[in-house]
Formats: sequence, C-alpha cells, structure tokens
Amino acid sequence: MPAHGLVRDADGVTRCWWAGADPLYVRYHDDEWGRPIRDDTGMFERLSLEAFQSGLSWLTILRKRDNFRSAFHGFDLGAVATFGAEDVARLLADHGIVRNRAKIEAVIGNARAALDLPSGLADTVWGFAVERAEPPVTLDDVPSWTPASKALSAHLRRQGFRFTGPVTAYATMQACGVVDDHLAGCFRRGGSAG
Repeated sequence: MPAHGLVRDADGVTRCWWAGADPLYVRYHDDEWGRPIRDDTGMFERLSLEAFQSGLSWLTILRKRDNFRSAFHGFDLGAVATFGAEDVARLLADHGIVRNRAKIEAVIGNARAALDLPSGLADTVWGFAVERAEPPVTLDDVPSWTPASKALSAHLRRQGFRFTGPVTAYATMQACGVVDDHLAGCFRRGGSAG
C-alpha cells in the first residue's frame, strides 16, 4: 500500500487513506465527499465550512457541523444574508462553532454576494469544472489548488466573496463533486463526479 494511498477495512472496503477509522470521517468519505452538490444551499454550506476549516482539522469541523447548521439557519442564503451585528455577537458567543469574527463576517457577506450571482452559487462553481486526465493514485497526486480553483477564487472575489482563496475553492470543488479526487481503487472513485 503506498503511503497516503488506499486503506482496506475489515469488511474489505477500499477507501482513500484519509477516511481513517473515525466513523464520522468514514461516513463523510462514503456518503458525501465528492458527491455532486447542485443546489445553492448545499454549495454554500460546503464553501462556508471549508472557509471555517482553514487552519483547523476537517474532523473538528465535521464534529461541529450540526452546530454550524443550527447557528447559520441551515445555511439558507436568504436568512444568513440578513444577519446583522446581533447575529455576529450571538455567533461569537456560540461555543458549538468556530468563533472567528473574520470568518463569521465573511460567511454573512458571502451569503449576500451569492444572492447577487446571476446563475446562482452552485452553477457558478460548476462553471469551473475541469475533468482530470488521470485519477490520483496517492495523496501526492492530489493538488491543494488548480488553475480552475484559482480562476474560481478570483471570480468569487470579484463578486465580493471572502475567505475563498484557491485552496478553499478547490476543497469546495472536491467536496461537492466538481472534481473527483477519490483515489484510483477507492470504492467511491468514478461514482461521485457528474
């Protein structure tokens, strides 16, 4: 088995190594990561959570995900776009989420910016989809950003988005199935993009 390649569990299921053994991570890998998200709410949630993850473990974000959903009204764009100073104070006092003022304010601003996108957030992100020539074999084959994610990041920033750099944009593209970065041999490879 190559380092940072595939792992096989006791039931013989072969997964990307990063799914590890934590049941929450395994469920996320098996049921969500890389599956196509085509609605604005789902895309906004992934983009927001990826922004909150910056500098932290993804498992930390997964463990707080239900709290994030509650705190941000299910990531409903219209609801979050109306958040004001009282909501920011409420979120900064919420121990169930990551309490970072800049990220909280960015999510609120990003909701407002998303509502102004002519084709919507999901269609905008999918507009930067590029098919990979070869499936990745190990983590070394998975970039942290691509020219497409850099272009998406620049486009979002021109529209007023924050905390959406090329790495965050690429992580969102991966999470939402815009690119299929399940490793070659992973049981989810190929069934997630589209």
